[in-house]
Amino acid sequence: MAGKETGTTASEATETTVTTETAGIAGTAETARATASGGSPAAVTRAWATRLVVVGIVLSAVNLRPAITSLGALLEEVRDGLGMSGSVAGLLTSVPPLCFAVFGVMAPRLARRFGPAAVVCAGMAAVTAGLLIRPYAGSTAGFLAGSALALMGIAVSNVLMPVIVKRWFPDRVGSMTGLYSMALAAGTALAAAVTVPLTDTLGGSWRTGLAVWGGLAAVAVLPWVPLVRDRGTAPASEAGAGARARAERQPPALRITRSRTAWALAVFFGLQATAAYITMGWMAQIFRDAGVSASTAGLLLAVTMVMGVPLAFVIPRVATRLPHQGPIVIALGVCGLAGYAGLYLAPAGGAWAWAVLLGIANCAFPLALTMVGMRARTGAGVAQLSAFAQSTGYLISIPGPLLVGVLYQHSGGWGLPIALMVGLMIPQMAVGVLAGRNRIVEDEAATKAA
Repeated sequence: MAGKETGTTASEATETTVTTETAGIAGTAETARATASGGSPAAVTRAWATRLVVVGIVLSAVNLRPAITSLGALLEEVRDGLGMSGSVAGLLTSVPPLCFAVFGVMAPRLARRFGPAAVVCAGMAAVTAGLLIRPYAGSTAGFLAGSALALMGIAVSNVLMPVIVKRWFPDRVGSMTGLYSMALAAGTALAAAVTVPLTDTLGGSWRTGLAVWGGLAAVAVLPWVPLVRDRGTAPASEAGAGARARAERQPPALRITRSRTAWALAVFFGLQATAAYITMGWMAQIFRDAGVSASTAGLLLAVTMVMGVPLAFVIPRVATRLPHQGPIVIALGVCGLAGYAGLYLAPAGGAWAWAVLLGIANCAFPLALTMVGMRARTGAGVAQLSAFAQSTGYLISIPGPLLVGVLYQHSGGWGLPIALMVGLMIPQMAVGVLAGRNRIVEDEAATKAA
């Protein structure tokens, strides 16, 4: 889930998605007709390419979080094996949003030059290499470098997956986004649940337990290889003059920073991302310090992550039917506060309940993406708002996991870190209510300009 330097990057992302919309619609329709009637070889080839894209989207989504949650399940073993302090471990848990913010901003430009499919293929290859290298790097610096390589691949894939969905499935964006979200949540939960038992089965080495996820990432490279030549623009025969004319008539880039709603969405995205990465990086350790076994702590983290599978479908549907999404924001925030209170008062006694509550709270992510689509009127506005909200949000989320590690090390317990989590949830609810108001960023920016 990035793109923060809003000017150039947002306009690039807009151009990438908007110029292909008509082409994708035409291509999808032609493919369906040609395939049903045994049509031209080109149409049949495109039909097979579409199937490959579906497989590629699912496999890539599955691999967008195991690099993070597998580490969370084995963080204690990694710290002991590499001699990490709590502060350095906190830095490690801050690396994902940092990489998403820094490398994600490069994705639109790379996609315009090489094509989104080629960049995602390279991204999955980087994930594979990083996951295979980092456990055997032999030092904390090497481990961080390997993690950064994997996260760089995840970052560009995060940004370009919606572009690919828009390009290939313009008339099925909702269903394909739901499939993508479900696969992402499933991969996140899978890594959290099976990393510890898989490590035990493979001999007990945390290095092997982390490296095995590189094999799954390697599988995700394969569907994209035949699509590397795709440059993200449909052939002229499919797009026609209408697509070119539409691209030429696009309005100038929106001054997104003039919109209060855009800023509210960016802060909301950043605070929910902070909570999510703190959860992925530290929740298993909280349970283990409370006396829960490593394998059970991994399962608890998996429960938290798997809550996103059904709720990723339910929450957007409910949100789009409401004029104001504030009530959903409040409900998710209350679940988060209850979960944090449980972690403080009885972390082991009510562990399963706290895992469920925090899993519900973490579903602020699909809500944030849904509000991005609702708060802009045009496709160009949505792309620019998404780039601004995600990039700025990921920058905001960077200090949170690091602060948790520092507070944990210096206080010797989880009281202060949990207090920090509670302190961040309250402003998350406030800005979420502001972001959920029935406002349009184009109108706000135009009013400010006037």
